[in-house]
Amino acid sequence: MKEQLIKLHVLLNKTKQADFLAPFLLRMYLVPVFWMAGTRKIEGFDNIVEWFGNTEWGLGLPFPLLMAFLAIATEFFGAIALFFGLAVRWFSIPLMITMAVAAGTVHWENGWQAITDPGAPFATERVVEASEKLVIVKELIQEHADYDYITSTGSIVMLNNGIEFSVTYFVMLLALLFMGAGRYVSVDYWVERNLYKGRK
Repeated sequence: MKEQLIKLHVLLNKTKQADFLAPFLLRMYLVPVFWMAGTRKIEGFDNIVEWFGNTEWGLGLPFPLLMAFLAIATEFFGAIALFFGLAVRWFSIPLMITMAVAAGTVHWENGWQAITDPGAPFATERVVEASEKLVIVKELIQEHADYDYITSTGSIVMLNNGIEFSVTYFVMLLALLFMGAGRYVSVDYWVERNLYKGRK
């Protein structure tokens, strides 16, 4: 039994030859997330500044112009850095801060879930109420439209806009902070390899 466990452990350790895939795939997953977030904020810059600063219907953040600029720069250049694997550990820090701010200021009051599901863990009264409204929406569509056609490319869902996605991205970035960009398919790897070439 012990020998079999050792053999299995040795076999599992051989997967480390492809350990560069994990950080590479994390980076490639996050690239479009931050690219879209950054470019959309650029397109609607004035509205973003107003939303950041407005205390009645916005976030009520101090220095909204500066905050908007920092958010855009972080997401836009962060996406580029993640794509090329350039200074990934450094860029992970401001991107994590951005996700923490988003979770705390935009999504926190909505609970955990991104999409309403009353049967999921951490479902709040808001989620239950939204699910009841979704039933009404579906009934209206079934009564007044071709429901099968409308749902042929996907189910109708109710957005809850909780912290789920921002926390998920935060955790992925935290992993990159510790792992780095990964071997072979990142600028960081080749820069570090050349910097430490010939050193013990």
